[in-house]
Amino acid sequence: MTRFWKAFAVTILLIASTTIAAAEERWLTLPEPAAMPKPEESGYAPVNGIQMHYAVFGKGDPVLLIHGGLGHADIWASQVATLSKTHKVVVADSRGHGRSTRTDEPYGYDLMASDYLALLDFLKIDKTALVGWSDGGIIGIDIALHHPERLTRLFAQAANVTTDGVDPGVLTNKTFAAYIDRSGRDYKKLSKTPDQYDAFVAQISHMWESQPAWTKEELGKITTPTAIVAGDHDEAIKRAHTEYMASVIPGAKLIILPNASHFAMLQAPDEYSQAVVDFIDAK
Repeated sequence: MTRFWKAFAVTILLIASTTIAAAEERWLTLPEPAAMPKPEESGYAPVNGIQMHYAVFGKGDPVLLIHGGLGHADIWASQVATLSKTHKVVVADSRGHGRSTRTDEPYGYDLMASDYLALLDFLKIDKTALVGWSDGGIIGIDIALHHPERLTRLFAQAANVTTDGVDPGVLTNKTFAAYIDRSGRDYKKLSKTPDQYDAFVAQISHMWESQPAWTKEELGKITTPTAIVAGDHDEAIKRAHTEYMASVIPGAKLIILPNASHFAMLQAPDEYSQAVVDFIDAK
């Protein structure tokens, strides 16, 4: 019996250590998004020459969620489920992404910000909190710089403000490569032009080569209450760059999400959602 209990104890310890190791390495994973809740309203908004797919959930003070490059709005499913309990949540597919169409007009963060402002006008939302991931965070910063009257708060995760904030190691990162591969498959399922993924990537890549390019002086003029957010294992954005952003945007709060990467909303959905709620609802 003693041998049995010793063996049992060793087994439990091994299971526990394996579970802990797996939890510690969740930043290496790329979980599938949860199922998106049923929206109160959805459709296409005609903005800036494109058809922009959007969906609205819940009631309350509005919050706009903007996804990252190559992605689509469904990545926010877990956050929508939480936030829509107390907020009116708006999600959309950025131009050319997901179900939204694109034009031949060159991509720029100013143009993409204009798309989202036009969507807010279409939905008759004067002012909103904004949660942006990666390109979505950059779009949020653009709006905070040029149209602060439209924002109550900005939660910018995994964003950069100059191109040298991007870690070159992302080009060989396995998790990021898996994301690009998944994005291509999703594009073929969702897009009105399923055979144009390569053309779309080439078009938006021109923007990434030179944008964003904001100066310290420009960022110092932001008045929107801002959280600069990153996973502690972000594959794409240098930690020093994230800390720089938080230091030059007046009053910005630096939030580092533990054991998470560029894809923190998928890897730690409950913690991510709670961090958003704590920030946008702070008095």
